[in-house]
Amino acid sequence: MESMSAEERERYSRQMAMPEFGAAAQERLRRARVLLIGAGGLGSPAAQYLAAAGVGTIGLIDDDNVELSNLHRQLLHGSGDVGRRKVESAARRLREVNPHVRVEAIHGRFAANNAVDLARGWDVVVDGCDNFPTRYASNDACVALGIPNVYGSIWRFEGQVSVFAPHLGGPCYRCLNPHAPAPGTVPGCAEAGVLGVLPGLVGTLQALETIKLLTGIGHLLIGRLLHIDALTMKFREFALRVDPSCERCAEGRREAPVQAEGGECAVGAAAVREISVRELRTWRDEGRRHVLLDVREDWELAVSRLDPHLHIPLGQLEERLAEVPKNIPLFVLCHSGVRSAAAVRFLADAGFDDVSNVKGGIAAWSAEIGGGNRPQMSTPATHGLRGGGVDA
Repeated sequence: MESMSAEERERYSRQMAMPEFGAAAQERLRRARVLLIGAGGLGSPAAQYLAAAGVGTIGLIDDDNVELSNLHRQLLHGSGDVGRRKVESAARRLREVNPHVRVEAIHGRFAANNAVDLARGWDVVVDGCDNFPTRYASNDACVALGIPNVYGSIWRFEGQVSVFAPHLGGPCYRCLNPHAPAPGTVPGCAEAGVLGVLPGLVGTLQALETIKLLTGIGHLLIGRLLHIDALTMKFREFALRVDPSCERCAEGRREAPVQAEGGECAVGAAAVREISVRELRTWRDEGRRHVLLDVREDWELAVSRLDPHLHIPLGQLEERLAEVPKNIPLFVLCHSGVRSAAAVRFLADAGFDDVSNVKGGIAAWSAEIGGGNRPQMSTPATHGLRGGGVDA
């Protein structure tokens, strides 16, 4: 690699001016390779700060396209990027941030069957994913390859950051969470919501830990979990211990093949009957009798909804079960199919024989039927059901 140009020296002059950092640390950044899993809420700030700091090569892997609902927190993308691949939008933005950085954009999903191949050759992996299969795959691949995994997660007003690196004496993610939670028990951002500023904070801290790893400065979050409560603005630190019997990072197990973990909870539905949004549209267009049960919250219906429908939030379903008609096909809807799958399981256990989950929820309707980011729906003023709860 050629030495720094005069333009690069001026660009990085403020951080090289620090005696703890200097030109040597900057040179280590220029030669570094960092893979970011996810170009969304966490990947946006992490990628931009790493590019601005002068990391030589940044890899981005994501299989999503930009949606309008992403833009309040995913600042790699703009309004004009809606519908485009996230990695393409992100790569263009990073090259604008710093033309000296090489960006490798990979449109695809980081999963158990390709995790080791995708992670091999990178100095640090930054985990900004939003699902358990990818999180466990990134952990397991990094353990096998001896690569630090910079972890970040968010939920509503809370965030967590840590560095998992068994080869450096710390625990791995499985030492903290050996297995993924049961299907449908943990909502994603679409269901639980998230304050847009929070991923900016957590992703920035991930970038900071990555820079410290690459340059050898400071005290890393290895063996420590930083918890952030944004509402009270309290930062708490928890000590993490290595699990000597960990299925992944215990001696003799680190190079075991990466196995899929948590696939069911990622899609939010295990062994439930499903109907696609296109099949649902056919039912509605043909006027076939059915009930559409929407289990989202009130505020979500104010944004978008399909009428006619029966609205019972998931948390109220048990106490309002008598309101749900039997002996008629019942289709259950939420934002992305996670809460509705849980509702379908509950209803099936309660004796409802003809109940199906709307696969992908209203987000899928928007993408496949509604022609973009807004479903073809009624206005909030036409709330309620026609025909006593039956779509006649």
